[in-house]
Amino acid sequence: MKISAIISAYNEAARIGAVLEPLLAAPSVAEIIVVDDGSFDGTGDVAQRYGVKVVRLPENQGKGAAMAAGVRAAQGDTLLFLDADLTGLTAQHVEDLVRAYGAGDAEMVIAVFRKGRAATDFSQRLVPFLSGQRIMPRHLWEKAEALVQISDFGIETALTKLAFREGWRQKTVVWEGVSHVRKEEKRGFWLGLWDRLRMYADVVRSMFGRI
Repeated sequence: MKISAIISAYNEAARIGAVLEPLLAAPSVAEIIVVDDGSFDGTGDVAQRYGVKVVRLPENQGKGAAMAAGVRAAQGDTLLFLDADLTGLTAQHVEDLVRAYGAGDAEMVIAVFRKGRAATDFSQRLVPFLSGQRIMPRHLWEKAEALVQISDFGIETALTKLAFREGWRQKTVVWEGVSHVRKEEKRGFWLGLWDRLRMYADVVRSMFGRI
């Protein structure tokens, strides 16, 4: 099992190091790919300094499209997707997710946050399928890519819907102490709120759209 970790990142120069450092310390991860999704803050340059593979998209294409670009550049048969704005991530969290997948009783394993921040803990208890932290085989991603719209923030919802439809076995792993930097903290309240509403709109479209 060769694991390729894929991180799609848009203007995450100040935060991506907190994800790359534990990934680099995780012995199970064979390859790390950062997809710079049209950033203008030097995200790709920061990632490059960590010695990981960087894929640069000329303009912002959205999370799903960035993930797909990362998969195309990956060499592994197992794909580990992580968000670029995680806080509290450790190599042990990564290894726990990989170990759960390696048990062989699920085709897709999703990490959910606990004891991190109240807001993210609550949202992941409410809708765990929205978590961007998951591991799955390449052949199932490729099947999903052929069937669903992947160009937006609804990709996690679409993957979960397809998993239920196709009968993929799924399970979750708890990551204690891990959270996200919220959009309102990155961009200010109003711009962050606007980004959040756009994300929720993508999720709703994915939830009620056809696969």
